[in-house]
Amino acid sequence: MSGAVRRVVIVLGDQLDRASSVFEGFDVARDVVVMAEAAAASTQPLSSKARTVFFLTAMRHFAMALREEGVRVEYTDLGASGAGSLAEVLGQRAKRLGGEEVRVVEPGCWHLKRALAEALEGTAFEGFDEDRHFFCSRERFERHCAGRRQLRMEFFYREMRREHGVLMDGKGPEGGEWNYDAENRASFGREGPGFLPRVVRFPADAVTRAVVCDVERYLPQLPGSAAEFDFPVTREEALVALEDFVEQRLADFGRWQDAMWVGEEVLYHARLSAAMNVKLLAPREVVARVERAYREGRAPLAATEGFIRQVLGWREYVRGVYWRHMPEYLDGNALEANAPLPEFFWTGETDMACLRDAIGQTLRTGYAHHIQRLMVTGLYALLHGVNPREVHEWYLAVYVDAVEWVEIPNVIGMSQYADGGVMASKPYAATGKYLKRMSNACSGCRYDPEVEQGERACPFTKAYWEFLERNRERLAGNQRMSMQLRNLARRGVKGS
Repeated sequence: MSGAVRRVVIVLGDQLDRASSVFEGFDVARDVVVMAEAAAASTQPLSSKARTVFFLTAMRHFAMALREEGVRVEYTDLGASGAGSLAEVLGQRAKRLGGEEVRVVEPGCWHLKRALAEALEGTAFEGFDEDRHFFCSRERFERHCAGRRQLRMEFFYREMRREHGVLMDGKGPEGGEWNYDAENRASFGREGPGFLPRVVRFPADAVTRAVVCDVERYLPQLPGSAAEFDFPVTREEALVALEDFVEQRLADFGRWQDAMWVGEEVLYHARLSAAMNVKLLAPREVVARVERAYREGRAPLAATEGFIRQVLGWREYVRGVYWRHMPEYLDGNALEANAPLPEFFWTGETDMACLRDAIGQTLRTGYAHHIQRLMVTGLYALLHGVNPREVHEWYLAVYVDAVEWVEIPNVIGMSQYADGGVMASKPYAATGKYLKRMSNACSGCRYDPEVEQGERACPFTKAYWEFLERNRERLAGNQRMSMQLRNLARRGVKGS
Protein backbone atom coordinates (compact mmCIF):
# COMPACT_ATOMS: atom_id res chain seq x y z
CA MET A 1 0.00 0.00 0.00
CA SER A 2 1.45 3.34 -0.98
CA GLY A 3 0.26 6.91 -1.19
CA ALA A 4 -2.44 8.69 0.81
CA VAL A 5 -5.13 6.72 2.58
CA ARG A 6 -8.49 6.99 0.87
CA ARG A 7 -10.81 5.25 3.32
CA VAL A 8 -10.39 4.35 7.00
CA VAL A 9 -12.71 1.49 7.96
CA ILE A 10 -13.19 1.00 11.70
CA VAL A 11 -14.26 -2.50 12.73
CA LEU A 12 -15.54 -3.02 16.27
CA GLY A 13 -15.31 -6.27 18.20
CA ASP A 14 -18.96 -7.18 17.58
CA GLN A 15 -18.84 -6.31 13.86
CA LEU A 16 -16.73 -9.15 12.47
CA ASP A 17 -18.69 -9.38 9.24
CA ARG A 18 -16.81 -9.42 5.93
CA ALA A 19 -20.12 -8.69 4.17
CA SER A 20 -20.58 -5.46 6.16
CA SER A 21 -21.49 -2.34 4.22
CA VAL A 22 -18.20 -0.68 5.22
CA PHE A 23 -16.35 -3.11 2.95
CA GLU A 24 -18.34 -2.22 -0.15
CA GLY A 25 -15.97 -0.76 -2.69
CA PHE A 26 -12.99 -1.48 -0.44
CA ASP A 27 -9.67 -0.91 -2.28
CA VAL A 28 -6.75 -2.85 -0.80
CA ALA A 29 -4.36 -0.40 -2.47
CA ARG A 30 -5.78 2.71 -0.80
CA ASP A 31 -7.98 1.70 2.14
CA VAL A 32 -7.09 0.58 5.66
CA VAL A 33 -8.95 -1.25 8.42
CA VAL A 34 -8.56 -0.04 12.00
CA MET A 35 -9.21 -2.35 14.94
CA ALA A 36 -8.31 -1.96 18.59
CA GLU A 37 -8.30 -3.73 21.91
CA ALA A 38 -8.58 -1.50 24.95
CA ALA A 39 -8.09 -2.62 28.53
CA ALA A 40 -10.73 -0.10 29.63
CA ALA A 41 -13.34 -1.92 27.51
CA SER A 42 -13.03 -4.88 29.90
CA THR A 43 -13.14 -2.84 33.10
CA GLN A 44 -15.63 -0.04 32.32
CA PRO A 45 -18.02 -1.84 32.23
CA LEU A 46 -16.62 -5.01 33.72
CA SER A 47 -16.07 -8.05 31.52
CA SER A 48 -15.08 -11.55 32.64
CA LYS A 49 -11.95 -13.32 31.46
CA ALA A 50 -13.93 -15.69 29.22
CA ARG A 51 -15.93 -12.87 27.64
CA THR A 52 -12.82 -10.76 27.07
CA VAL A 53 -10.93 -13.70 25.59
CA PHE A 54 -13.82 -14.41 23.22
CA PHE A 55 -14.00 -10.90 21.83
CA LEU A 56 -10.25 -10.42 21.50
CA THR A 57 -9.64 -13.85 19.98
CA ALA A 58 -12.42 -13.40 17.43
CA MET A 59 -11.05 -9.95 16.58
CA ARG A 60 -7.50 -11.19 16.07
CA HIS A 61 -8.67 -14.03 13.88
CA PHE A 62 -10.74 -11.61 11.80
CA ALA A 63 -7.76 -9.29 11.39
CA MET A 64 -5.61 -12.24 10.33
CA ALA A 65 -8.17 -13.27 7.71
CA LEU A 66 -8.26 -9.74 6.31
CA ARG A 67 -4.47 -9.60 6.08
CA GLU A 68 -4.46 -12.89 4.20
CA GLU A 69 -6.61 -11.11 1.59
CA GLY A 70 -4.00 -8.36 1.32
CA VAL A 71 -5.93 -5.87 3.45
CA ARG A 72 -3.89 -3.42 5.50
CA VAL A 73 -5.02 -3.71 9.12
CA GLU A 74 -3.88 -1.24 11.77
CA TYR A 75 -4.43 -3.24 14.94
CA THR A 76 -3.81 -2.00 18.49
CA ASP A 77 -3.50 -4.84 21.00
CA LEU A 78 -3.90 -4.78 24.77
CA GLY A 79 -0.23 -4.08 25.44
CA ALA A 80 -0.24 -0.99 23.24
CA SER A 81 -3.66 0.46 24.07
CA GLY A 82 -2.62 2.33 27.21
CA ALA A 83 -5.25 3.71 29.56
CA GLY A 84 -7.52 5.19 26.92
CA SER A 85 -11.07 4.11 26.23
CA LEU A 86 -11.85 2.10 23.13
CA ALA A 87 -13.35 5.15 21.43
CA GLU A 88 -10.25 7.23 22.24
CA VAL A 89 -7.85 4.59 20.92
CA LEU A 90 -9.82 4.24 17.68
CA GLY A 91 -10.21 8.00 17.28
CA GLN A 92 -6.51 8.63 17.74
CA ARG A 93 -5.56 6.01 15.17
CA ALA A 94 -8.07 7.37 12.63
CA LYS A 95 -6.71 10.89 13.06
CA ARG A 96 -3.13 9.74 12.53
CA LEU A 97 -4.08 7.94 9.32
CA GLY A 98 -6.05 10.83 7.90
CA GLY A 99 -8.02 9.72 4.89
CA GLU A 100 -10.77 11.08 2.70
CA GLU A 101 -13.46 9.03 4.41
CA VAL A 102 -13.99 7.26 7.75
CA ARG A 103 -16.52 4.44 7.77
CA VAL A 104 -17.90 2.52 10.74
CA VAL A 105 -21.11 0.58 11.31
CA GLU A 106 -23.35 1.88 14.09
CA PRO A 107 -22.18 0.35 17.40
CA GLY A 108 -24.54 -1.93 19.31
CA CYS A 109 -24.01 0.14 22.47
CA TRP A 110 -25.64 3.55 22.93
CA HIS A 111 -22.79 4.89 25.06
CA LEU A 112 -20.06 3.69 22.68
CA LYS A 113 -21.92 5.23 19.75
CA ARG A 114 -21.89 8.62 21.44
CA ALA A 115 -18.26 8.31 22.60
CA LEU A 116 -17.03 7.17 19.19
CA ALA A 117 -18.81 9.98 17.38
CA GLU A 118 -17.06 12.45 19.71
CA ALA A 119 -13.68 10.74 19.30
CA LEU A 120 -13.95 10.96 15.49
CA GLU A 121 -14.58 14.70 15.45
CA GLY A 122 -11.95 16.31 13.27
CA THR A 123 -11.79 13.32 10.91
CA ALA A 124 -13.63 12.63 7.66
CA PHE A 125 -16.32 10.75 9.58
CA GLU A 126 -19.82 11.81 8.48
CA GLY A 127 -22.06 9.36 10.30
CA PHE A 128 -22.51 5.69 11.05
CA ASP A 129 -23.41 3.06 8.48
CA GLU A 130 -26.64 1.18 9.15
CA ASP A 131 -26.12 -2.23 10.72
CA ARG A 132 -27.57 -4.52 8.04
CA HIS A 133 -26.93 -7.69 10.05
CA PHE A 134 -30.52 -7.79 11.31
CA PHE A 135 -33.83 -8.76 9.75
CA CYS A 136 -35.44 -5.59 11.09
CA SER A 137 -33.93 -2.13 10.73
CA ARG A 138 -34.43 0.46 13.44
CA GLU A 139 -36.72 2.40 11.11
CA ARG A 140 -38.78 -0.72 10.42
CA PHE A 141 -39.21 -1.32 14.13
CA GLU A 142 -40.46 2.23 14.59
CA ARG A 143 -43.05 1.60 11.90
CA HIS A 144 -44.17 -1.46 13.82
CA CYS A 145 -44.52 0.66 16.98
CA ALA A 146 -46.47 3.47 15.34
CA GLY A 147 -49.97 3.75 16.76
CA ARG A 148 -49.52 0.96 19.29
CA ARG A 149 -50.24 1.73 22.92
CA GLN A 150 -48.38 -1.36 24.07
CA LEU A 151 -45.64 -3.42 22.43
CA ARG A 152 -45.70 -7.20 22.48
CA MET A 153 -43.18 -9.50 20.86
CA GLU A 154 -45.81 -11.93 19.55
CA PHE A 155 -47.33 -9.42 17.12
CA PHE A 156 -43.91 -8.23 15.97
CA TYR A 157 -42.82 -11.84 15.43
CA ARG A 158 -45.81 -12.58 13.23
CA GLU A 159 -45.06 -9.51 11.14
CA MET A 160 -41.47 -10.67 10.66
CA ARG A 161 -42.60 -14.17 9.69
CA ARG A 162 -44.93 -12.76 7.03
CA GLU A 163 -42.50 -10.14 5.80
CA HIS A 164 -39.57 -12.51 5.39
CA GLY A 165 -41.53 -15.60 4.37
CA VAL A 166 -40.28 -17.72 7.26
CA LEU A 167 -42.22 -20.87 8.18
CA MET A 168 -45.17 -19.75 6.10
CA ASP A 169 -47.75 -21.76 4.18
CA GLY A 170 -49.11 -19.26 1.74
CA LYS A 171 -50.47 -16.36 3.78
CA GLY A 172 -50.77 -18.40 6.97
CA PRO A 173 -48.28 -19.94 9.37
CA GLU A 174 -46.86 -23.37 8.65
CA GLY A 175 -48.96 -25.98 10.46
CA GLY A 176 -51.78 -23.50 11.10
CA GLU A 177 -50.38 -22.08 14.35
CA TRP A 178 -47.96 -19.24 15.02
CA ASN A 179 -46.80 -20.54 18.36
CA TYR A 180 -45.98 -24.07 19.56
CA ASP A 181 -44.85 -23.16 23.09
CA ALA A 182 -47.35 -25.62 24.57
CA GLU A 183 -45.28 -28.45 23.09
CA ASN A 184 -41.96 -26.91 24.15
CA ARG A 185 -42.07 -26.84 27.94
CA ALA A 186 -41.34 -30.40 29.03
CA SER A 187 -39.07 -31.36 31.92
CA PHE A 188 -36.79 -34.39 32.01
CA GLY A 189 -38.51 -35.85 35.06
CA ARG A 190 -36.73 -38.05 37.57
CA GLU A 191 -35.15 -40.21 34.88
CA GLY A 192 -33.08 -37.30 33.58
CA PRO A 193 -32.13 -36.43 30.00
CA GLY A 194 -30.54 -39.79 29.25
CA PHE A 195 -28.14 -39.86 26.31
CA LEU A 196 -27.10 -36.40 25.19
CA PRO A 197 -25.47 -35.69 21.82
CA ARG A 198 -21.89 -34.51 21.82
CA VAL A 199 -21.44 -30.76 21.45
CA VAL A 200 -18.69 -29.69 19.09
CA ARG A 201 -15.97 -27.81 20.97
CA PHE A 202 -13.15 -25.64 19.68
CA PRO A 203 -9.93 -26.11 21.68
CA ALA A 204 -7.72 -23.07 22.06
CA ASP A 205 -5.34 -22.50 19.16
CA ALA A 206 -2.18 -20.38 19.20
CA VAL A 207 -4.14 -17.14 18.82
CA THR A 208 -6.47 -17.98 21.69
CA ARG A 209 -3.58 -19.03 23.91
CA ALA A 210 -1.83 -15.74 23.20
CA VAL A 211 -4.97 -13.80 24.10
CA VAL A 212 -5.36 -15.74 27.35
CA CYS A 213 -1.76 -14.84 28.25
CA ASP A 214 -2.39 -11.17 27.46
CA VAL A 215 -5.57 -11.11 29.55
CA GLU A 216 -3.78 -12.72 32.50
CA ARG A 217 -0.93 -10.24 32.12
CA TYR A 218 -2.83 -7.00 31.62
CA LEU A 219 -6.22 -7.77 33.21
CA PRO A 220 -5.61 -10.36 35.95
CA GLN A 221 -8.30 -8.85 38.16
CA LEU A 222 -11.17 -9.79 35.85
CA PRO A 223 -13.69 -12.27 37.28
CA GLY A 224 -14.23 -15.80 36.05
CA SER A 225 -11.89 -18.05 34.13
CA ALA A 226 -10.83 -18.77 30.55
CA ALA A 227 -9.32 -22.16 31.38
CA GLU A 228 -12.16 -24.05 29.66
CA PHE A 229 -12.65 -21.62 26.78
CA ASP A 230 -13.91 -23.48 23.68
CA PHE A 231 -16.23 -21.15 21.74
CA PRO A 232 -16.12 -20.77 17.96
CA VAL A 233 -14.00 -17.71 17.16
CA THR A 234 -13.83 -17.75 13.35
CA ARG A 235 -16.40 -17.73 10.59
CA GLU A 236 -15.44 -21.29 9.68
CA GLU A 237 -15.82 -22.54 13.25
CA ALA A 238 -19.16 -20.74 13.63
CA LEU A 239 -20.51 -22.52 10.55
CA VAL A 240 -19.36 -25.86 12.00
CA ALA A 241 -21.16 -25.00 15.27
CA LEU A 242 -24.36 -24.15 13.37
CA GLU A 243 -24.25 -27.44 11.48
CA ASP A 244 -23.55 -29.33 14.70
CA PHE A 245 -26.65 -27.87 16.35
CA VAL A 246 -28.89 -28.57 13.37
CA GLU A 247 -27.64 -32.13 12.98
CA GLN A 248 -27.34 -33.13 16.64
CA ARG A 249 -29.77 -31.12 18.80
CA LEU A 250 -32.35 -29.13 16.85
CA ALA A 251 -34.87 -31.98 16.64
CA ASP A 252 -35.07 -32.19 20.44
CA PHE A 253 -34.48 -28.51 21.19
CA GLY A 254 -38.13 -27.51 21.32
CA ARG A 255 -39.42 -30.09 23.74
CA TRP A 256 -36.58 -29.59 26.20
CA GLN A 257 -35.74 -25.91 25.77
CA ASP A 258 -36.99 -25.00 29.26
CA ALA A 259 -35.51 -28.04 31.04
CA MET A 260 -32.44 -27.98 33.28
CA TRP A 261 -30.17 -30.66 34.69
CA VAL A 262 -27.34 -30.16 37.16
CA GLY A 263 -23.92 -30.52 35.56
CA GLU A 264 -25.23 -30.39 32.00
CA GLU A 265 -24.36 -27.06 30.41
CA VAL A 266 -25.76 -27.23 26.89
CA LEU A 267 -28.35 -30.04 26.77
CA TYR A 268 -30.17 -29.39 23.45
CA HIS A 269 -29.40 -25.69 23.15
CA ALA A 270 -27.59 -24.13 20.19
CA ARG A 271 -24.76 -22.18 21.86
CA LEU A 272 -24.66 -19.96 18.77
CA SER A 273 -25.56 -16.60 20.30
CA ALA A 274 -21.96 -15.51 20.89
CA ALA A 275 -21.00 -16.14 17.26
CA MET A 276 -24.14 -14.36 16.07
CA ASN A 277 -23.61 -11.38 18.36
CA VAL A 278 -20.14 -10.65 16.96
CA LYS A 279 -21.55 -11.33 13.46
CA LEU A 280 -19.57 -14.43 12.58
CA LEU A 281 -23.02 -15.81 11.73
CA ALA A 282 -25.89 -13.90 10.15
CA PRO A 283 -29.41 -14.44 11.54
CA ARG A 284 -30.77 -14.95 8.01
CA GLU A 285 -28.46 -17.89 7.36
CA VAL A 286 -29.18 -19.39 10.78
CA VAL A 287 -32.95 -19.16 10.32
CA ALA A 288 -32.72 -20.44 6.74
CA ARG A 289 -30.60 -23.43 7.79
CA VAL A 290 -33.01 -24.36 10.60
CA GLU A 291 -36.07 -23.98 8.39
CA ARG A 292 -34.42 -26.13 5.71
CA ALA A 293 -33.94 -28.90 8.27
CA TYR A 294 -37.68 -28.81 8.95
CA ARG A 295 -38.57 -28.79 5.25
CA GLU A 296 -36.32 -31.83 4.76
CA GLY A 297 -38.17 -33.69 7.53
CA ARG A 298 -35.21 -33.71 9.93
CA ALA A 299 -36.73 -31.57 12.70
CA PRO A 300 -40.33 -31.26 13.96
CA LEU A 301 -42.25 -28.04 13.47
CA ALA A 302 -42.51 -27.27 17.19
CA ALA A 303 -38.72 -27.39 17.63
CA THR A 304 -38.11 -25.38 14.48
CA GLU A 305 -40.64 -22.71 15.38
CA GLY A 306 -39.37 -22.52 18.96
CA PHE A 307 -35.83 -21.84 17.81
CA ILE A 308 -36.76 -19.43 15.03
CA ARG A 309 -38.94 -17.52 17.52
CA GLN A 310 -35.80 -16.83 19.57
CA VAL A 311 -33.86 -15.49 16.58
CA LEU A 312 -36.46 -13.81 14.37
CA GLY A 313 -38.68 -12.90 17.31
CA TRP A 314 -36.91 -12.14 20.56
CA ARG A 315 -33.49 -11.19 19.20
CA GLU A 316 -34.88 -8.66 16.73
CA TYR A 317 -37.50 -7.41 19.16
CA VAL A 318 -35.11 -6.68 22.01
CA ARG A 319 -32.87 -4.70 19.68
CA GLY A 320 -35.82 -2.55 18.70
CA VAL A 321 -36.76 -2.00 22.34
CA TYR A 322 -33.15 -1.10 23.20
CA TRP A 323 -32.75 1.63 20.60
CA ARG A 324 -36.28 2.96 21.09
CA HIS A 325 -35.86 3.50 24.84
CA MET A 326 -32.16 4.12 25.51
CA PRO A 327 -30.51 5.72 27.40
CA GLU A 328 -33.33 6.18 29.94
CA TYR A 329 -34.19 2.49 29.76
CA LEU A 330 -31.08 1.54 31.72
CA ASP A 331 -32.28 3.53 34.74
CA GLY A 332 -35.62 1.74 34.93
CA ASN A 333 -36.60 0.48 38.38
CA ALA A 334 -40.38 0.17 38.30
CA LEU A 335 -40.46 -2.15 41.33
CA GLU A 336 -38.13 0.07 43.38
CA ALA A 337 -35.73 -2.82 43.96
CA ASN A 338 -32.63 -1.61 45.78
CA ALA A 339 -31.04 -4.61 47.50
CA PRO A 340 -27.35 -5.20 46.63
CA LEU A 341 -26.35 -8.09 44.39
CA PRO A 342 -25.28 -10.97 46.67
CA GLU A 343 -21.55 -11.67 46.73
CA PHE A 344 -22.13 -15.31 45.76
CA PHE A 345 -23.04 -14.16 42.26
CA TRP A 346 -19.32 -13.49 41.82
CA THR A 347 -18.09 -16.64 43.58
CA GLY A 348 -20.74 -19.32 43.11
CA GLU A 349 -20.40 -20.16 46.80
CA THR A 350 -23.96 -20.73 47.99
CA ASP A 351 -25.86 -23.61 49.57
CA MET A 352 -28.73 -23.18 47.08
CA ALA A 353 -28.07 -26.02 44.64
CA CYS A 354 -29.72 -24.47 41.57
CA LEU A 355 -27.80 -21.21 41.96
CA ARG A 356 -24.55 -22.99 42.78
CA ASP A 357 -24.84 -24.99 39.56
CA ALA A 358 -25.91 -22.12 37.28
CA ILE A 359 -23.48 -19.54 38.66
CA GLY A 360 -20.59 -21.98 38.98
CA GLN A 361 -21.07 -23.01 35.35
CA THR A 362 -21.31 -19.37 34.29
CA LEU A 363 -18.10 -18.30 36.02
CA ARG A 364 -16.27 -21.37 34.74
CA THR A 365 -17.41 -21.30 31.11
CA GLY A 366 -19.08 -17.96 30.38
CA TYR A 367 -22.24 -19.78 29.28
CA ALA A 368 -25.68 -20.65 30.61
CA HIS A 369 -28.81 -21.29 28.60
CA HIS A 370 -31.76 -18.92 28.67
CA ILE A 371 -33.81 -20.69 31.35
CA GLN A 372 -30.86 -20.77 33.74
CA ARG A 373 -30.53 -17.03 33.22
CA LEU A 374 -34.22 -16.13 33.41
CA MET A 375 -35.56 -18.63 35.94
CA VAL A 376 -32.59 -19.26 38.23
CA THR A 377 -30.27 -16.26 38.56
CA GLY A 378 -32.80 -13.77 37.21
CA LEU A 379 -35.66 -15.13 39.30
CA TYR A 380 -33.61 -15.01 42.49
CA ALA A 381 -32.66 -11.36 41.86
CA LEU A 382 -36.26 -10.42 41.02
CA LEU A 383 -37.80 -12.07 44.08
CA HIS A 384 -35.18 -10.66 46.44
CA GLY A 385 -35.47 -7.11 45.10
CA VAL A 386 -31.92 -6.74 43.83
CA ASN A 387 -31.18 -3.41 42.17
CA PRO A 388 -31.72 -4.03 38.42
CA ARG A 389 -28.67 -1.94 37.45
CA GLU A 390 -26.45 -4.29 39.46
CA VAL A 391 -28.15 -7.32 37.92
CA HIS A 392 -27.51 -5.88 34.45
CA GLU A 393 -23.85 -5.24 35.21
CA TRP A 394 -23.39 -8.84 36.33
CA TYR A 395 -25.02 -10.33 33.23
CA LEU A 396 -23.05 -8.05 30.92
CA ALA A 397 -19.83 -9.03 32.66
CA VAL A 398 -20.10 -12.80 32.92
CA TYR A 399 -21.68 -14.08 29.71
CA VAL A 400 -19.54 -14.53 26.62
CA ASP A 401 -22.46 -13.62 24.34
CA ALA A 402 -23.41 -10.45 26.23
CA VAL A 403 -23.66 -7.29 24.16
CA GLU A 404 -25.62 -4.31 25.39
CA TRP A 405 -28.43 -4.12 22.86
CA VAL A 406 -29.59 -7.65 23.66
CA GLU A 407 -28.57 -7.93 27.31
CA ILE A 408 -30.15 -4.76 28.70
CA PRO A 409 -33.74 -5.37 27.52
CA ASN A 410 -33.56 -9.03 28.50
CA VAL A 411 -32.38 -8.19 32.01
CA ILE A 412 -33.95 -4.81 32.79
CA GLY A 413 -37.21 -5.66 31.02
CA MET A 414 -37.85 -9.37 30.77
CA SER A 415 -35.96 -10.72 33.77
CA GLN A 416 -36.35 -7.94 36.33
CA TYR A 417 -39.51 -6.18 35.08
CA ALA A 418 -37.74 -2.93 35.88
CA ASP A 419 -39.25 -1.23 32.81
CA GLY A 420 -42.76 -1.68 34.21
CA GLY A 421 -44.03 -3.80 31.33
CA VAL A 422 -42.44 -2.38 28.19
CA MET A 423 -40.69 -5.64 27.40
CA ALA A 424 -42.81 -8.28 29.13
CA SER A 425 -46.48 -8.38 30.05
CA LYS A 426 -45.81 -9.51 33.64
CA PRO A 427 -42.94 -10.32 36.02
CA TYR A 428 -41.49 -13.81 35.61
CA ALA A 429 -42.14 -14.65 39.26
CA ALA A 430 -42.38 -18.23 40.53
CA THR A 431 -41.78 -20.28 43.65
CA GLY A 432 -39.11 -22.92 44.08
CA LYS A 433 -41.68 -25.45 42.88
CA TYR A 434 -41.00 -24.32 39.33
CA LEU A 435 -37.33 -25.18 39.74
CA LYS A 436 -38.21 -28.54 41.23
CA ARG A 437 -40.43 -29.31 38.24
CA MET A 438 -37.92 -28.21 35.59
CA SER A 439 -34.64 -29.49 37.07
CA ASN A 440 -33.12 -31.98 39.47
CA ALA A 441 -31.32 -29.35 41.55
CA CYS A 442 -33.77 -29.53 44.45
CA SER A 443 -33.03 -33.22 45.07
CA GLY A 444 -29.52 -32.32 46.14
CA CYS A 445 -30.34 -29.13 48.00
CA ARG A 446 -30.65 -28.47 51.73
CA TYR A 447 -33.81 -26.45 51.04
CA ASP A 448 -37.27 -27.77 50.19
CA PRO A 449 -39.41 -25.85 47.66
CA GLU A 450 -42.54 -26.97 49.51
CA VAL A 451 -41.39 -25.33 52.76
CA GLU A 452 -41.81 -21.61 53.42
CA GLN A 453 -40.67 -21.26 57.05
CA GLY A 454 -37.78 -22.56 59.12
CA GLU A 455 -34.31 -23.84 58.27
CA ARG A 456 -35.46 -25.86 55.25
CA ALA A 457 -37.52 -23.06 53.73
CA CYS A 458 -36.62 -22.57 50.09
CA PRO A 459 -35.31 -19.00 49.52
CA PHE A 460 -37.25 -18.88 46.25
CA THR A 461 -40.58 -19.97 47.71
CA LYS A 462 -40.31 -17.74 50.76
CA ALA A 463 -39.23 -14.74 48.70
CA TYR A 464 -42.00 -15.29 46.14
CA TRP A 465 -44.75 -14.43 48.60
CA GLU A 466 -42.71 -11.54 49.97
CA PHE A 467 -42.26 -10.27 46.41
CA LEU A 468 -46.02 -10.32 45.79
CA GLU A 469 -46.75 -8.61 49.06
CA ARG A 470 -44.08 -5.97 48.47
CA ASN A 471 -45.38 -5.21 44.98
CA ARG A 472 -49.10 -5.85 45.48
CA GLU A 473 -50.15 -2.29 44.76
CA ARG A 474 -47.74 -1.88 41.84
CA LEU A 475 -49.07 -5.03 40.16
CA ALA A 476 -52.73 -4.63 41.05
CA GLY A 477 -53.66 -3.37 37.59
CA ASN A 478 -51.87 -6.17 35.74
CA GLN A 479 -54.48 -8.69 34.59
CA ARG A 480 -51.86 -11.41 34.08
CA MET A 481 -50.97 -11.16 37.79
CA SER A 482 -54.53 -11.30 39.05
CA MET A 483 -54.50 -15.02 39.90
CA GLN A 484 -51.24 -14.75 41.81
CA LEU A 485 -52.52 -11.76 43.75
CA ARG A 486 -55.74 -13.59 44.56
CA ASN A 487 -53.66 -16.48 45.89
CA LEU A 488 -51.79 -13.99 48.04
CA ALA A 489 -55.05 -12.59 49.39
CA ARG A 490 -56.32 -16.08 50.23
CA ARG A 491 -53.25 -16.66 52.33
CA GLY A 492 -54.39 -13.86 54.59
CA VAL A 493 -51.18 -11.86 54.25
CA LYS A 494 -51.78 -8.39 55.61
CA GLY A 495 -50.17 -5.29 54.19
CA SER A 496 -48.04 -3.16 56.40
